[in-house]
Amino acid sequence: MTTVIVDYESGNLHSAEKAFQRMAAETGAGAVLVTADPESVARAERVVLPGDGAFPACRRALFEHSGLFEAIEEAAITRGRPFLGICIGMQMLATRGLEYEETAGFDWIPGTVERIAPSDPGLKVPHMGWNDLVIDRAHPLLEGIGTGDHAYFVHSYHMRLDDPAHLLAHVDYGGAVTAIVGRGTILGTQFHPEKSQAVGLRLIANFLSWRP
Repeated sequence: MTTVIVDYESGNLHSAEKAFQRMAAETGAGAVLVTADPESVARAERVVLPGDGAFPACRRALFEHSGLFEAIEEAAITRGRPFLGICIGMQMLATRGLEYEETAGFDWIPGTVERIAPSDPGLKVPHMGWNDLVIDRAHPLLEGIGTGDHAYFVHSYHMRLDDPAHLLAHVDYGGAVTAIVGRGTILGTQFHPEKSQAVGLRLIANFLSWRP
């Protein structure tokens, strides 16, 4: 069994690779491969799409790798393999993003990626640092993770979902900010699990052990 972390030159791959390898060893989940090879992605049992920076730049970088998005779609949509988007990798699941310019997303989880607008003017954007999760919906990804557990965020935009049934968790930052989304075998975290210590490692282990 192979978990692929997609390398399209737009993610914190070293930290993610180490965290996923550690938890794969602990859970017996098989190999973790960082690759940009479409054939390897299409054959993967699980796919992880990281992303750092801005939505439009990440989307352009992904689609500049010939056949890579199609391979992700083959694994995640056609074959129904578990998929996890991280940070911008989660945001690209939306219908569209509004960072700098309107940019089409994958439209796998309908919604719009909008700038965070805290009701408290003392709260700065980007939303950076630790925040308490609020669990909205039970899911195997969240086994052993509860409301009040901390996760690490670095972002200025978040996904506003069309259907609240796709919201698994949020945080409060002068209003609700989307933290975890899920639809079928498609999952996403706005925070970085590889930087979220015990909670992040537990979430990674849950993803690797999930048998939808």
